[in-house]
Amino acid sequence: MKVMLLSQHFPPEVGAPQIRLYEVSKELQRKGHQVEIVTAFPHHPHGIIPDEYKGKFYQKDSYDGLTVHRSWIYPSPKGSFWRRLTSYFSFTFSAFYPIIKAKPTDVIICNSPPLFLGITAYIASKMKRAKFVFNIADIWPESAVELGIVKNKNFIRLAQKLEDWLYRKSWKLAAATEGIAQYLKDKGIKEQNVFLLPNGVNIKTFNREPKDEEWINKLQFEGKTVYTFAGRIGYAQGLESVLKAISQVKDRDDLRFLFIGDGPEKDNLIQLKEELHLDNVVFHDSVPVSEMPKVFSITDYSIVSLKDLELFKGARPSKIFPALASGVPILYCGAGESVNLLENNKCGIVAEPENSKDISEKIRYCADLTPEQYEELSVNGRNFVVNEYSWEKIVGDLLEELSD
Repeated sequence: MKVMLLSQHFPPEVGAPQIRLYEVSKELQRKGHQVEIVTAFPHHPHGIIPDEYKGKFYQKDSYDGLTVHRSWIYPSPKGSFWRRLTSYFSFTFSAFYPIIKAKPTDVIICNSPPLFLGITAYIASKMKRAKFVFNIADIWPESAVELGIVKNKNFIRLAQKLEDWLYRKSWKLAAATEGIAQYLKDKGIKEQNVFLLPNGVNIKTFNREPKDEEWINKLQFEGKTVYTFAGRIGYAQGLESVLKAISQVKDRDDLRFLFIGDGPEKDNLIQLKEELHLDNVVFHDSVPVSEMPKVFSITDYSIVSLKDLELFKGARPSKIFPALASGVPILYCGAGESVNLLENNKCGIVAEPENSKDISEKIRYCADLTPEQYEELSVNGRNFVVNEYSWEKIVGDLLEELSD
């Protein structure tokens, strides 16, 4: 089968969408299928295009044996909503050139958000005489409206009309979570046209490893119970409540908290850390995916946090799966679909979202588990993702859907 993947983001950028696209692409290629990626020049999260791409409109690359077509984008790291919108549309239009340059394809899988890229994918599917699969990782514009990012009623109305139109024009819709799948069905999409394409994990890269002494010594975490948050530090994560919870366990000198990543809320959280005098908290810059197994090796619990919004009850944060594959139980500060996954498979502890008192109590509870109780959580988590969320299984299911 010939597959084109269309996405605004791809490695060497770091982030969940980039990792997901790379892993799906590599697994498709390993299974003997032709794979080409159409994406923008690297620009996330700092909004800076690397020197090797500056002044160019298009470049064909090879990334770890994958054919990658990159085109120009107007980068906007922390600008206003309208600047980000300009960034989205710049690639929506520039992507047509690499699509023309790419080989013939049987199917075009387009990642959303941004929603507008679906326009490009639909037109490209007609140009290439290919099937159009719209992969919905986040419901947009609904998510932006709930988070208060988009407030213009006229724009919201137009975006909702575009959303509905793209759903109807897609051959099939891939949903990252059961909640998104149900949302699509509630929109009137036929059940046979919706399938699950969840986040997954490379179970060979992420495994149970001995503690990395270099990281322990660098952070001075010897003999401590370590809680790590790794990922985008944004508004949706609700990490202010986590820091307030940490301030309530300052009496526990055996606990340490590591925040790895970047995002628009990072500076505010560092300031809050100083205000709360949290000497047990370390903020660290983003690290390459290749470094994350070492980070998980020194981590006892992986913190996954979301704001208390109805929108997030259908979420499955991608950061859950590498942690579980590494034998690291989850401390989940959230509600909904992910709670069911963790509790049903006995591999995590759940706290109420944005409830700093409950989060602090669960932090203490985790720290006081017996070695036998901890080992049970660790083994359960590893077994769960190996059986259900390896990329080999996920891509196998994807190919069954595409072969219909």
